[in-house]
Amino acid sequence: MSYRGRIAPTPTGFLHLGHGRTFYTAWQRARDVGGAIVLRVEDLDPQRCKPEFVEGLLEDLRWMGVDWCEGPLYQSQRREHYLSAWQRLKESGWIYPCLRSRKELRNVSLAPHDDEEAAEPLYPPAWRPGVEAAKSYASPEGATWRFRVPDGEPIHFSDVQKGPQCLVAGQDFGDFVVWRRDDVPAYELAVVVDDIANAISEVVRGEDLLKSTARQWLLYRALGASAPAWCHLPLVCDVEGRRLAKRHDSLSMKTLREQGRRFEDCLAELEAQQP
Repeated sequence: MSYRGRIAPTPTGFLHLGHGRTFYTAWQRARDVGGAIVLRVEDLDPQRCKPEFVEGLLEDLRWMGVDWCEGPLYQSQRREHYLSAWQRLKESGWIYPCLRSRKELRNVSLAPHDDEEAAEPLYPPAWRPGVEAAKSYASPEGATWRFRVPDGEPIHFSDVQKGPQCLVAGQDFGDFVVWRRDDVPAYELAVVVDDIANAISEVVRGEDLLKSTARQWLLYRALGASAPAWCHLPLVCDVEGRRLAKRHDSLSMKTLREQGRRFEDCLAELEAQQP
């Protein structure tokens, strides 16, 4: 298969230089081998995704000198594809309706992690309903839907940047959400469905999504598809060592390009200050 990568911004705010570095790396890796880049706008959240952020990210990519072969494709226009995957997962017994509240889940013990910020509550296996609980649902409406992870199974994958990885289902992560209670497909499901549809051969993204990779590997298998290669980049920090976020307006690409700066210069300055 020829190389097919993707750039997949979420228009919930203006993009910062950390996003720019990731997208530029994805574009460069495709360009180096004569591959293709797909532009996908992950605009599933109707409350937080705004048209001005979509326009902003397109301007940012042009400022960076990044182009693409296909797209932009909008997740908000692909609901029927996510519903088809939901139906398939439901019929095969991989997912179930969850009526527990967030407060209930917060009250359970946290998963053990060296980094407390990465800790997350594990969904208790005792809360799982039987497979028959899903049968009465003709659509995902009315419940949060979770993927039933195979407890104790090690999930192995190799990363271009970080080498061999292994996370254990039911220990490092628990049953995860694939469809939200507000009837919106969750990130984990949507990106897998789209990466399969777009025949993506490598995913370039931040290392904060390593755990998502293990979850998504399970979804690929459940949907009968092969997972792509992975390239997780170190996170970018500001001069005080804090991880960049969309609220860092001084390092937003919109601010920098409006100041007449060149992307290459801004990126070089940022890289020089990384630990």
